[in-house]
Amino acid sequence: MIWEVPCYAPACMTGLAINAEKLGRRYGRRWALADVTFRVPAGTVLMVSGPNGSGKSTLFRVLATAIRPDLGKVTVLGFDLIREREDVRKAVALLSHHSYLYETLTARENLVVVSQHLGVGTDGVGPLLARVGLGERGDDAVSTFSAGMRKRLSFARVLLQTPRLALLDEPYAQLDPEGFDLVDDVIRELKADGTTVLVATHQLERTSRLADNALRLEGGRLL
Repeated sequence: MIWEVPCYAPACMTGLAINAEKLGRRYGRRWALADVTFRVPAGTVLMVSGPNGSGKSTLFRVLATAIRPDLGKVTVLGFDLIREREDVRKAVALLSHHSYLYETLTARENLVVVSQHLGVGTDGVGPLLARVGLGERGDDAVSTFSAGMRKRLSFARVLLQTPRLALLDEPYAQLDPEGFDLVDDVIRELKADGTTVLVATHQLERTSRLADNALRLEGGRLL
């Protein structure tokens, strides 16, 4: 049985952002994902829920090409996840539990490095820092930042990438109430730009107000 997010918005008429068939990933003998089949229309927001260890982060890492699946077939934005992984990487942004920031560089320098890697101009770096509440800390080293400030900078990096698919893994973690509002606004902005957004979260009530639909994982399986 294929689990498919229903959607009737105009953005959904452009096709599927994700088509996963019998997706499986294991670590040793343990299957972190098993027989996961689902489809997500382009331009929608999908909430992914489940207890700790249910496979949410593994699913996101597979979709972002950070790790390879052991079984199944997946297309992301029309690209085969294995054969066309470089095309997938160019179009997908992952907000992970790990910030992957350069500790010795400033917040501004971190975004400049990403800009250069993406081949885009750096004019938007300053406004992005202000957008995520770091306008006055842009020239401070990331090593001096709190966990919440690092999360804000990671959001700036996601926005800088202008992704077609954004994978937000526990985006509310480590943030204060003002940061929660920032996450809500970012999700709305991404969707308004036509980006497909997947949000793995325990903040079910809050995220459900933003999501078009939801799926739940338990023990690596889709319920």
